[in-house]
Amino acid sequence: MIRTATVDDIAEIRAMIRELAAYEKAVEQARATEEQVRAALFGAHPAASVLIAEDDGTGEVAGFALWFPRFSTWTGARGMHLEDLFVRPGHRAAGHGRALLAALAGICRESGFERFEWVVLNWNEPAIGFYKSLGAELLEEWTVCRLSGGALEELAAQAPPVVHPART
Repeated sequence: MIRTATVDDIAEIRAMIRELAAYEKAVEQARATEEQVRAALFGAHPAASVLIAEDDGTGEVAGFALWFPRFSTWTGARGMHLEDLFVRPGHRAAGHGRALLAALAGICRESGFERFEWVVLNWNEPAIGFYKSLGAELLEEWTVCRLSGGALEELAAQAPPVVHPART
C-alpha cells in the first residue's frame, strides 16, 4: 500500500532518512531532527511531501519517497524532484520501490508536471539498474554542484543588497 505521510510518521521518516544515509555511507551528514522534518513536511509552508510504502502483509513501513515541485525555464512547466527514495533491506525486491515511483509518476501526470527527476550516486549500481529498467534516462552530461559550509558562508558574505520593488 502507498499512502501520503501523516504527522504520526515523523519518527519513522527520520529513521529511514538515517538508514538511507548509512546505506550511502554518509550517516554523519543526516542531521535533520524530527522537529525539522515536521516543519518541512507539515509546517505553515511545507517544503516537501512524502509517500509511505507499507507492506500489505505485515503493515510495516517498508519505505518512503520524499519529493518537491521544481520549475524548468526550458519547458516553462513545473516538474517533480525526488529527493529521497528508500526501501528497507528486508522489504526490497517486493515491488515497493516500483510502487512508490509509479505513484509519484501518477502525481506528475495529475499535476501536469512534465519532468520527474532525481539524482543517484554513481556507485549505486543496483539503483541505476533499477531506474534504467523503468525507462529512466541517465543524464551523464550534467554534474550536481553544491555550496555548503564555509564555501556557502564565504560567497554569502559577498552578496550585494537585493532590492525588492513593490509589486503592483
